[in-house]
Amino acid sequence: MIYPIVAYGNPILKKEAEEIKEGDDVSGLISDMFDTMGHASGVGLAAPQINKGIRLFVIDSSLMLDEEEEEKGIRRAFINPIILDEYGDHFGFEEGCLSIPDVRAEIIRPEKLTIEYFDENWNLQEEEFSGMTARVIQHEYDHLEGILFVDYVKGLKKRLIKSKLIDVSKGKVATDYRMVYPLR
Repeated sequence: MIYPIVAYGNPILKKEAEEIKEGDDVSGLISDMFDTMGHASGVGLAAPQINKGIRLFVIDSSLMLDEEEEEKGIRRAFINPIILDEYGDHFGFEEGCLSIPDVRAEIIRPEKLTIEYFDENWNLQEEEFSGMTARVIQHEYDHLEGILFVDYVKGLKKRLIKSKLIDVSKGKVATDYRMVYPLR
């Protein structure tokens, strides 16, 4: 099932997501989230973006990497994740979001992280990620905390994108995927 993506301005995007009860069957939802993410040409999708306030996200960071790059991407689901540590050099990268189409901004994030999460089979994992994979995880994890990448934008840049954000919430944006707009 392909879900519509909720647009900027929907209150669920600003709420902290609830933990999933350990052992709950979320395999169908995970499959649907991968399908939805692929349909929208995304590299990550958090459950709040499909109007589900639970601590779950999926990523496919291999879509961001060239074959020549040393880093290998991953395709994975993260259930009830907890970032244990973020470290390393901070670097900027222009981020975007399926819930905020046509808006991009350079966001500074640490290059590495350690995260604990349950995989699709409810096996507890603890792993370190770096580079673009870490960045995608950080972006999607923020969704579970009610944080959007535009929340990191300050000053003049924030004022410059404000009208674009209002347009997104009103549905004055073109996408190749279905969206639900809060002010439409």
